[in-house]
Amino acid sequence: MTDWPTVHLGDHVRIKHGFAFQGEFFDEAGEFIVLTPGNFIESGGFKPKSGAEKYYTASPPDEFVLGRGDLVIAMTEQAQGLLGSSALIPIDNTYLHNQRIGLVEQRSKEIDRRFLYYLFNTSGIRDQIQATATGSKVRHTAPGRVESVTVRLPPLPTQQKIAAILSAYDDLIENSNRRIKLLEEMAQRIYREWFVEFRYPGHEGTPLVDSELGPIPEEWSVSPLFNVATVTFGFPFKSDLFNDAAGLPIIRIRDIPDGESATLTTELAGPTYRVGDGDILVGMDGEFHMGRWSAGDAWLNQRVARFRVISNVMSRYALYLALEKPITDWNRSIVGTTVAHLGKRHLELVRLLAPPPALAMRTGELLDPLFDLEINLRKATRLLRATRDLLLPRLISGEVDVTDLNIAIPDEAA
Repeated sequence: MTDWPTVHLGDHVRIKHGFAFQGEFFDEAGEFIVLTPGNFIESGGFKPKSGAEKYYTASPPDEFVLGRGDLVIAMTEQAQGLLGSSALIPIDNTYLHNQRIGLVEQRSKEIDRRFLYYLFNTSGIRDQIQATATGSKVRHTAPGRVESVTVRLPPLPTQQKIAAILSAYDDLIENSNRRIKLLEEMAQRIYREWFVEFRYPGHEGTPLVDSELGPIPEEWSVSPLFNVATVTFGFPFKSDLFNDAAGLPIIRIRDIPDGESATLTTELAGPTYRVGDGDILVGMDGEFHMGRWSAGDAWLNQRVARFRVISNVMSRYALYLALEKPITDWNRSIVGTTVAHLGKRHLELVRLLAPPPALAMRTGELLDPLFDLEINLRKATRLLRATRDLLLPRLISGEVDVTDLNIAIPDEAA
């Protein structure tokens, strides 16, 4: 174990409160985006809110416009475990430093900014922040409480080496995420060209005919969803058997966007409810999340539906992209008494375009490799993240000593 000194964070940093931006200037588009706790990842890191951003249309105070690389922390526990999580702002002059967000400003040259970012994502700091938080329903912290947190601080060169090792994993994760985004854009482009614009190979001499979905190529057909895919609705697993230690993962609506679940159950159900990599999932309550599973065997919980293509009628990716429009439309239009619901009666209304068999096969040859590559990249990214998270506490505590390692330090940290 190292002999690093114990210090208060406030010896080296100041936590600055954000600005109370006025809701009357929030809009769905604009130049500036108001940062919220929803932009933080529990384990650490920044995430865009995918269409749920709050844009600010008034002129913000200059001192509350964040720059690329600014370190911020969540000072409100909008979701369990979020309090104290940190993020580095990804771009200049776009995100606004909102209230309940803390900006970490360095007061000394003895601490590295990227090391600080990883430090905030360790249990040692998080537990101290949680212990002094106030509030019965939504817990909050304050700048002074964060500054009073104690840490064992290695010498600056060691901090920089630790940050460089962990940053290498984050760079690989970011690269995988970029590749996934590119694959998604490629698949969407192909789908739009073939299934929306009907500019597929051999389309030149094919006349269009009327259908319930509008003009379509005469060799194509309109099929009910249940003729194209098998749909399975989830099993009512007992919530009192949910745990984080034993059994198989159970997929709830909240797990669909990430394609993984940390909640397990020891309860068993029939094979019908077993989910595997590549299965298409839709949440049937609240926000109708859509996603493709990529975390191995899991159970399908109630209010989650699974979609699998029937034979070669349509490629898996084409089915996923075809489902996006009706699900998005329902997200905008369905309003329940307390929460919106989807049911089988809604899915029975869905009609999908089915190309002739030869073209369906050709579509699959183009789209399904993209589908599989995306799933594999998501699995690889998850493994990278798990390895980084395993290393993080060992490096920060000094259990893994990097003092004598020859590690290249990025220019910005040198």
